Amino acid sequence: MASLSLKHVYKKYPNGFEAVKDFNLEVADQEFIIFVGPSGCGKSTTLRMIAGLEEISSGEFSIDGKVVNDVEPKDRDIAMVFQNYALYPHMTVFENMAFGLKLRKVPKAEIRQKVEEAARILDLDQLLDRRPKALSGGQRQRVAMGRAIVRSPKVFLMDEPLSNLDAKLRVQMRAEISALHKRLGATIIYVTHDQTEAMTLGTRIVVLKDGVIMQVDSPMKLYNEPDNLFVAGFIGSPQMNFADAEFRIEGGKAVLSVDRFHITLPADKSKKLLDGGYHNKTVVLGIRPEDLSDSQKALHEFKDSIIEADISGYELLGSEVILYFGVSGVSMSAKVASDTTARVGTHVRLALNPEKIHVFDKETEQTITN
Repeated sequence: MASLSLKHVYKKYPNGFEAVKDFNLEVADQEFIIFVGPSGCGKSTTLRMIAGLEEISSGEFSIDGKVVNDVEPKDRDIAMVFQNYALYPHMTVFENMAFGLKLRKVPKAEIRQKVEEAARILDLDQLLDRRPKALSGGQRQRVAMGRAIVRSPKVFLMDEPLSNLDAKLRVQMRAEISALHKRLGATIIYVTHDQTEAMTLGTRIVVLKDGVIMQVDSPMKLYNEPDNLFVAGFIGSPQMNFADAEFRIEGGKAVLSVDRFHITLPADKSKKLLDGGYHNKTVVLGIRPEDLSDSQKALHEFKDSIIEADISGYELLGSEVILYFGVSGVSMSAKVASDTTARVGTHVRLALNPEKIHVFDKETEQTITN
């Protein structure tokens, strides 16, 4: 497989629009890297520059230490799996998977061996004589992946490969791709806008916004220690709650005041705010829905960090319930146990776990403390 290096890579179009700005990333051999971000953030453009389908405006891209900016796509030893499968409708599954090898004049016996091996890995052995129209969406996606696997490329690039599948198939295919990565020991770069996909698949995730890298980290680090307001809000479902809060010292305690509610901060978090000169200043408080609770245990344990609200929405998810409410004119949500007595119209008290509070600079949107 291969290691990749992107240094100060830009993509600028003739009309002056910069789709990717100063992109820097080192990808280790056998890593599973996810590019994630909202539509138009530059993730697919970056993937296409790696594939050679888009020209790099400036910067340097290398594979295994060799600069390949001007190398043709066919000579980069990269296989790409597209969102729309890109299968030939008149060819059988076998012929689709074998097509790239035939173009390379690989001997027939070797082609058969590689295709049959890939078909076995992907559970396609019974479908080799079928044409794409006779396959389900999940089977077509596996054929597209099989076509990439038979080539034994240095790098696999996947551009939203599961977005055309239904929810159940997506979960199944995620597990298959993860198992495939382990079995092949492949270097994979995978583009998605689905942060659940990103969190479950990647060894590291690259979060992009407006062509700029916001943070590169492991899934758990992104979730627990976001670098800024954007990453905090993008990673996690439902998304993190945010509210403006005033930081001050009251009666020897460091508190964040949101409307009429006062939330006491742990010593380590208050020290960072004091050291940063935020006393009597407005900051942004962040708390994930799962770190709010209406249980008696939490209300007792976190009695110095309680807010109250009227419930405006209720969603039962089986073992959990999402409650929707407003505080200080801001919409919020809490993910609580399904035995909650709260319903729409109920007035509730909710305890915030102070250890799980995130605080952001109101102007720069950078994280002050996680």
